[in-house]
Amino acid sequence: MSADPFSDILKFTNAESLVTGGFCAGGAWALRFPAPDKIKFFAVVKGSCWVSIEGEGKPVRFDTGDVGLLTAKRQSVLASHPDVTPMDAMSVFSGSGRSSVVLGDGRDFAHIGGHVLLDPASGRLLADVLPPWIHVPAVSPQATTFRWLLDQLVKERAGELPGAPLASAQLSQLLFIQILRAHLQLSGPVNAGWLRALSDPRVAPALRLMHGDPARSWRLDELAQACAMSRTTFALHFRTSAGVAPLAYLAQWRTRLAERALRDENSAVAQIAETLGYASESAFSHAFKRMTGHSPKAYRHAARAAGGDARR
Repeated sequence: MSADPFSDILKFTNAESLVTGGFCAGGAWALRFPAPDKIKFFAVVKGSCWVSIEGEGKPVRFDTGDVGLLTAKRQSVLASHPDVTPMDAMSVFSGSGRSSVVLGDGRDFAHIGGHVLLDPASGRLLADVLPPWIHVPAVSPQATTFRWLLDQLVKERAGELPGAPLASAQLSQLLFIQILRAHLQLSGPVNAGWLRALSDPRVAPALRLMHGDPARSWRLDELAQACAMSRTTFALHFRTSAGVAPLAYLAQWRTRLAERALRDENSAVAQIAETLGYASESAFSHAFKRMTGHSPKAYRHAARAAGGDARR
């Protein structure tokens, strides 16, 4: 594992961003999008619009360069003005037979959008800590990076350069990472969890140590020393940020790593136990069952059966 917990968790959840389409519009227009079954992102690359999210308050104005991330399964409306009656977006896009459409003369507004794929099992580790809705304005400190990424995405989708689909996918991935970074820097208090702990400079050094060497039997005083705190102060700060005690977090992360190894690798249970720092296979099995409710072998069998069903 790396010493960067943020990268570890993005890799662990198999987070993959894809641009799927966009539209241009002119005059009065409005589109209603159904509740997504995936994390959805979109950006305004020209003009402005109003965005209404089911369950939220008043419509929010999006200007050129603004980016939104919708993680909740809620309907949304994009419109030139909140008073315009929306059309069903799916009927508009399906009728065109393309991933991009033009409304009206298409001169006033341009939008680009996509979604983030997560592993069906491990993806909840990321999805559960994100707010239902993130809005990153173009006037944020990250504006320069967002502007460059959006410009490049538009160019890749408009041209027919070799490798354009792969380049678009990589740019989309960078855009998603930048959205999460901006959220950590711009948002108010975040619910306790690993995402909040990452943004807390007081406890982040301990997270980096545990992710860098999860098999090590870390002691509380070692982690506290890395954060320049006493044991008591460190334990309090860590629990406040992460929602669990430091060594409980380490046990949870080891369990997530064990689940992935059991599902995706053919290593023996004893070998996985040794890799993760357990003294014996029985100690690992006991800890794993306490955390998940299943023995390692039972989990492996169920996970692979579910994976086979999904592939079929």
